[in-house]
Amino acid sequence: MIGLFGGAFDPPHLGHVALLRAAKEQLGLDRVLVLVAAAPAHKQVETPATVRLELARAAFPDDEVVLDEHPRTVDTLRSHPEWRDPVFLIGADEFAGFLEWKEPDEVLRLARLGVAARPGYPRERLEAVLAGLADPERVHFFELFEPQASTLLRERWQLDDVPPAVAEIVERHGLYGQPHGYTGRT
Repeated sequence: MIGLFGGAFDPPHLGHVALLRAAKEQLGLDRVLVLVAAAPAHKQVETPATVRLELARAAFPDDEVVLDEHPRTVDTLRSHPEWRDPVFLIGADEFAGFLEWKEPDEVLRLARLGVAARPGYPRERLEAVLAGLADPERVHFFELFEPQASTLLRERWQLDDVPPAVAEIVERHGLYGQPHGYTGRT
């Protein structure tokens, strides 16, 4: 079973790593493909795609990491019919806005969703989305105990919030407000 983990990864952080680890353990994924959105339709990115690809490869060294040229998930899935019934991995916060995605029912026809929900996440938000889907049984929830959002990281940036290999690249390139060559990590 193949898992697809897509996103801007601006930056990839420990929450992403925890989500992928939990998905592998709880959903029994045989292989995971990490898809770095070159130009994501859902948000602005601060960092060039090539650098985000390098960061993602550092964050997920055991997985295949590729650049996804499609800004929308449904278009990515349509362009890869060889991925037979993959599981597209997202967090509960993303799932709460899933009905606003381009063709959400088509996304569910092309892939199952693996949704990481942390303890205490408001179940009514998830149920409201499920009620709006034509095929809600294609959504599978799994537990995530280490949440962190990229937007929060950018608001209160700390190198300790990313894997060490990512922090090294951030420091080397002077990304996210870190001075170039910054060595003040603890």
